[in-house]
Amino acid sequence: MIIVLLGPPGAGKGTQGERLAARLDVPKIATGDVLRAAVRDGTPLGLEAKAAMDRGDLVPDAVIMGIMKEALASPMAAKGAILDGVVRTTPQADGLADTLATLGRTLDAVLLFEVDEEELVRRLSGRTTCDVCQRPFFGREPGEACGVDGDVPQGTLVRRKDDEPEAIRKRMQVYRDQTAPVIDWYSARGANMVRVDAIGSLEDVEARVHAALGLT
Repeated sequence: MIIVLLGPPGAGKGTQGERLAARLDVPKIATGDVLRAAVRDGTPLGLEAKAAMDRGDLVPDAVIMGIMKEALASPMAAKGAILDGVVRTTPQADGLADTLATLGRTLDAVLLFEVDEEELVRRLSGRTTCDVCQRPFFGREPGEACGVDGDVPQGTLVRRKDDEPEAIRKRMQVYRDQTAPVIDWYSARGANMVRVDAIGSLEDVEARVHAALGLT
């Protein structure tokens, strides 16, 4: 089962994607993760990506999709994958469609997490992040020890500049301008668009995801 995750920043795509991947026993593939792995491993596409980043340029969509094609063609994705952050623009949606067609695979669903903007501002402005492991936390204050891995401190919690209310609203505008049109792109092509109310506890949202996908 191949599922694309869509939704604004802070909607919980990453967390719910991990839970859904575990439920379906497939990997969650995030663009940043496979990009860093390709650069670390020194693959031909990874070297192209590193060259772009070293120049201060964005990694071209063609390179990202090439790396994504390698990930989807690997044995780990034989049963499917949850794709997080892979499609942010309509050209990337085109690229993924071409990649899947080349591999002889199909997209089973587009999972759209919907959250009111004011709720997102409230949620993200209350988030802190470990300065070492980058794990996000809610309801904890800057300066606290991270405490992951058996409560052994791994770093210090900080509030990122892009989690300030004004920065969040700018990120939402970028989402509306660049990513929201992807919803129309998939809808126009008859994709299985699954909308999920992403407000509530992790368990509540997870239950809605399962119900929407027909999982029991």
